[in-house]
Amino acid sequence: MTRRSVVIGAGHYLPERIVENAEFEGSIDTTDAWIRSRSGIERRHFAADGETTSMMATRAAEATLTMAGKTPEDVDAIVVATSTPDLTFPSVATMVQARLGMTKGFAFDVQAVCAGFVFALTNANALIVSGQADRVLVIGAETFSKIIDWTDRSTCVLFGDGAGALLLEAQDCAGDSSDRGILATDLNSDGRHKDLLYVDGGVSTRTTGYLRMQGNQVFRHAVEKLSSTATTALEKAGLGTQDIDWIVPHQANIRIIQGTAKKLDLPMDQVVVTVQDHGNTSAASIPLAMCVGLQRGQIKQGDLIVTEAIGGGLAWGAVVLRW
Repeated sequence: MTRRSVVIGAGHYLPERIVENAEFEGSIDTTDAWIRSRSGIERRHFAADGETTSMMATRAAEATLTMAGKTPEDVDAIVVATSTPDLTFPSVATMVQARLGMTKGFAFDVQAVCAGFVFALTNANALIVSGQADRVLVIGAETFSKIIDWTDRSTCVLFGDGAGALLLEAQDCAGDSSDRGILATDLNSDGRHKDLLYVDGGVSTRTTGYLRMQGNQVFRHAVEKLSSTATTALEKAGLGTQDIDWIVPHQANIRIIQGTAKKLDLPMDQVVVTVQDHGNTSAASIPLAMCVGLQRGQIKQGDLIVTEAIGGGLAWGAVVLRW
């Protein structure tokens, strides 16, 4: 028998405020048509004043536990992927732990920007496979609206806020590719490309920064690296692209999503797409898309899912799991 990390619950939270593309037309030189043609984004959600990353993460966690029929005391660990924490420290994860009323176990954050949820899933899987934990809440949550330069039309229209979560549980499985749960992971980074996507400020430099991105260069790296990491993860699982039921990609840009699907020789009707409604929610985008895929009836138990993401660092990776 093989110990696997199996998804037993999923949940999400989106702020109430919905910002349509047209809302930007009065403040910067852009149009709804331009934003749609360049990114596929039509609208996004922005957190309210005082609405923090930990608040949204907690709401997503509560929804996940409700779906799974579990309580906070059933959870051994919380891993939060975020680049927009409430405070420098403590971690968002420990704030969620407190808000849930969870009095045991441990909690920590993972920071890999838009690839954060893939990195968090991989860490959570390692905790379960090694026996360190039996149930782990994995959360992606971001308030990117707080680090946006509203005068930069190339970035300010792309991002949104939100949170999504999965609850993983240790289960004994047969040990082959037909198992439910996480079957393989692949993580990568290359710090030489830091200047392609970063925030130009931070604690040790005593500055307050905004998101900066060289969009064309990020696009150039994204399609190749995303298709490569997905293929590598599938090979580790002893599977191929023909075995995929759904790709649930990081929702950054429809052209990146389409380019990656084409590179993997998969039709777009096997790709869960939510970028039009959420924009780029960084580490929250994959779990948000998974929740929407479940609500639409796209993702069903037994489906083979490949999820992949790339973000600042550059950092990128993929996870293969059977729902």
